[in-house]
Amino acid sequence: MITQLARLNPEQLSVIARTSSMRYKGSSKRIREIAAELGANYVLEGSVRRSGERVRITAQLIRAKDETHVWAETYERGLTDILKLQAEVSQAIAREAKVRLTPREERRLAQTSQVAAAAYEAYLRGRYLWNQRTEESMRNSIALFEQALAGNPGFGMAYAGIADAYVMLACRGMAPAKATFRKAKMAARKALDLDPELGEAMGSLAHVRLHDWDWEGLEKDFQRAIELNPANGIVYYWYGELLMSLGRPDEAIAVTQKAYLADPLSPVLASSLGMILYLARNFGEAMDVLKRAQQIAPEHFLPHFRMGFVCVQLWEYDKAIAEFEQAVWLSNRSTETQAGLALAYSAARNTALAQPIVDALENPAGDRYVLPYNLARIYAAAGHTMKTFEWLEKAYDQASADLIELNSEPLFDTFRNEPQFIDLMRRIGWNL
Repeated sequence: MITQLARLNPEQLSVIARTSSMRYKGSSKRIREIAAELGANYVLEGSVRRSGERVRITAQLIRAKDETHVWAETYERGLTDILKLQAEVSQAIAREAKVRLTPREERRLAQTSQVAAAAYEAYLRGRYLWNQRTEESMRNSIALFEQALAGNPGFGMAYAGIADAYVMLACRGMAPAKATFRKAKMAARKALDLDPELGEAMGSLAHVRLHDWDWEGLEKDFQRAIELNPANGIVYYWYGELLMSLGRPDEAIAVTQKAYLADPLSPVLASSLGMILYLARNFGEAMDVLKRAQQIAPEHFLPHFRMGFVCVQLWEYDKAIAEFEQAVWLSNRSTETQAGLALAYSAARNTALAQPIVDALENPAGDRYVLPYNLARIYAAAGHTMKTFEWLEKAYDQASADLIELNSEPLFDTFRNEPQFIDLMRRIGWNL
């Protein structure tokens, strides 16, 4: 419902995203309090009761300032009609809130298709796991998206989910980029073949193209993805990554802040904004955003991971080490968080503690993958020029996803005038 409502007319109706809204599930706070915390004028409240293949949804729209019920309705349908039911409720709320539907939304709501209940539930579970950002959760999300497609090959959103999961595995340094990106592109293009106006799929394809250094027309594709689905907050961050890589930090911050303001309690989007602020050298602001994210979602590793990089730049090495240690524990010892911890030790010139981690990352056990870019950052923090370029070249050969940050990552500032660095930037696609 949140996604449906956010698409209706973004210029007239701004909707708080699911991650932030769901933190109030079961809350004893009054509607007026919740609305004030989120900056909302209306609150949509409801309940779902399921019995076999039937579902009953009760929804009510409440004006926050005086807690007046301006609309309420009860619907009962078969679970295969769940998407159509969401469209019907969206239209009813739009009428009550006096939101004029765009022609595209009128057309899309009228054409909403059926989807099997089990497939839709598998898709939602997959999205939940994808947002956890650990290797196990993302691989499990792929299995759930594939499960959703098993009897529903026309379910485009599940293909978009597969694309997002594969891209994120490469971006988090959990899988080799080249093979993973091929799978991501195939899934995103399949989703767009099924529905050319599926914003999730357009955003997924733009994201993989960004990390694959496929720059042609990319900014327009991100803008199109946001136009098609303004509720998909993470796409704003991916667009922000592009703007940052193009040397437009103010625009990158502004577009990422849009997503953050629409989903202020999301640890993923807070970490995303923190990363953009870090790359823009706004370390104080980055720290404020990440501190708040840690308070809201202490169980998520990303705010601690991003905070570690900020603390390194502020020369607060003990705090950086503590943040990375927390991220290592919360992420179940992912290679990227271990690389972060080694980076902090290296920056603090504590070679005795950094070296065992580096040795393990350079010679990973079994089939575990380690992103070469992460090792390059460790050596950059240690001031080791030759090793930094050795691992940057390996990162280039393996098409490491995070090389799009090369022109903005503070850790590489001392190398920017080196001919080898300039040549690497040119090969990735920047005209210097």
